[in-house]
Amino acid sequence: MRIVVGIALAMLMSPATCETLVERGAYLVNSVMVCHNCHTPRAPQGLDLSRALSGGQTFDEPAFKVTGSNITPDKDTGIGNWSDAELKRFLVSGNRPNGTWVAPIMPTAFYTVLTARDLDALAAYLRSVPPVRHETPAPEYKIALKPETPIYAGMQASEQELSDQLAHGRYLLTIAHCLECHTPEGPSAVHDFAAASGKGGRTFRGPWGESVSPNITPDPGAGLGAWSDDEIKRAITQGIARDGHKLKPPMAYAAYASMTAQDLDAIVAFLRTLPARN
Repeated sequence: MRIVVGIALAMLMSPATCETLVERGAYLVNSVMVCHNCHTPRAPQGLDLSRALSGGQTFDEPAFKVTGSNITPDKDTGIGNWSDAELKRFLVSGNRPNGTWVAPIMPTAFYTVLTARDLDALAAYLRSVPPVRHETPAPEYKIALKPETPIYAGMQASEQELSDQLAHGRYLLTIAHCLECHTPEGPSAVHDFAAASGKGGRTFRGPWGESVSPNITPDPGAGLGAWSDDEIKRAITQGIARDGHKLKPPMAYAAYASMTAQDLDAIVAFLRTLPARN
């Protein structure tokens, strides 16, 4: 009888509750939030996962020059001396334990929606990865940076509200900070979230050459309005556009390929609800 009851209870549990915190954190870091994109060094053949999360790409922008920092638990060059509370506070505020602020290319403004459990999961997973000693350059700020509040961000989500598919998709789109790359910037490196969220048009330069973020709103001409759900999911997970041409990084297709079918469905459903932009 106890075995039967145990199986029944397990069937009623959501996938999130069946995961350990470390498993959930691994999924968020390695897939949805694509932390490796900025925090893992790039070799000529791609990400150097032998030094995973030890500091990565340098971004030389008009407003700043920064390098993805070491987020392994190394005590000298990483986050090994940060408490869990300090790490979680940093993720949603951008304020380091020493009082300095991170450049806005680190999407902490989007992470304000992270649920309490997902914050715990991120801290647990980052504690579990191998420490790597690797010091990254100090950031250089060229102009005074203005704080931003992205659309759909600013308030912590609850596990209960994410049972709705559209709320779930909105949450994933936000913590994946899709609108950071797919929204053009205005003056002083500030995104035009109010009038142009999802419109695309930002240029990214890296080992891949140059790429421009596409329009991901449901506009039928400029955006995804004429795309099928499967075509959108193929673009996200394989980097193949509707017409078959190969899309360039920094979109982390390989990471998104490990997203669950449920999460991909939720993201596509929510993309359909964005205001169309052209």
